[in-house]
Amino acid sequence: MSNVSIKTLKEVEGMRAACQMAAETLLDVGEMLRPGITTEDINRFVHDDTVRRGGWPAPLNYHGFPKSVCTSVNEVVCHGIPGARVLEPGDIINVDVTTIYNGFYGDTSATFYVGKPSSAAKHVTEVSRRSLDLAIAQVREGARLGDIGAAIQEFAEGEGCSVVRAFVGHGIGRVFHEAPQVSHVGKRGTGMRLRAGMCFTIEPMINLGHHDVEVLADKWTAVTADGSLSAQFEHTLVVTKNGCEVLTRRSRQLSNSEIFGDVFSVAAAATTR
Repeated sequence: MSNVSIKTLKEVEGMRAACQMAAETLLDVGEMLRPGITTEDINRFVHDDTVRRGGWPAPLNYHGFPKSVCTSVNEVVCHGIPGARVLEPGDIINVDVTTIYNGFYGDTSATFYVGKPSSAAKHVTEVSRRSLDLAIAQVREGARLGDIGAAIQEFAEGEGCSVVRAFVGHGIGRVFHEAPQVSHVGKRGTGMRLRAGMCFTIEPMINLGHHDVEVLADKWTAVTADGSLSAQFEHTLVVTKNGCEVLTRRSRQLSNSEIFGDVFSVAAAATTR
């Protein structure tokens, strides 16, 4: 625990402001997504929107990353670099927004549908969405990091998907990536105990096929090794005495993403009839 930062109430307030800015930018991304735009169009929009709000896009020049946002399409697991790629009907795309505001970082992402998705695209996306919700439900003072990974792994593998091991959630605050690392696989009752004031991201990357990934020659873009679809959702949160506060919680429904309702509750209800 010695290298894990416990945030003060004032620091949490600063993080909340940065996180809400990132969340609002992500909401606006959802509204502008459509077939025919390029991932560079998204990059330009995120950059301009972040600056307009008084923030700065954290990915730009971070360890040499050349753009202001990560755009990961279909088999791209994470860290996709925006460019000339045109979005086509049936694509899924994760857009990962991180805003710096007054020295604090707010980090959030979501996977969006471009037009009508295939059943496979819908399945991997909704499994990822639910995995994040189940993971957040584990967070409270006294719980363990392993509880978070276990909740994700149990659900995703039970739905026939796999959980990426190569990338994890992370502590965050005045630094983009800090302790602790938050694995998306694990065993209940293991790992560091959570304490109120800890701030970190949970960002499960769920593959339709195997969990192995490969990093392309650009040294950033990570893709599924077997070419299968991948989806991801991410929130930044702070641990509280009784649970957690999702600092990047959105103020309204996410266009082109939150369009199917509670898929798994509907399916469960159907099987009990």
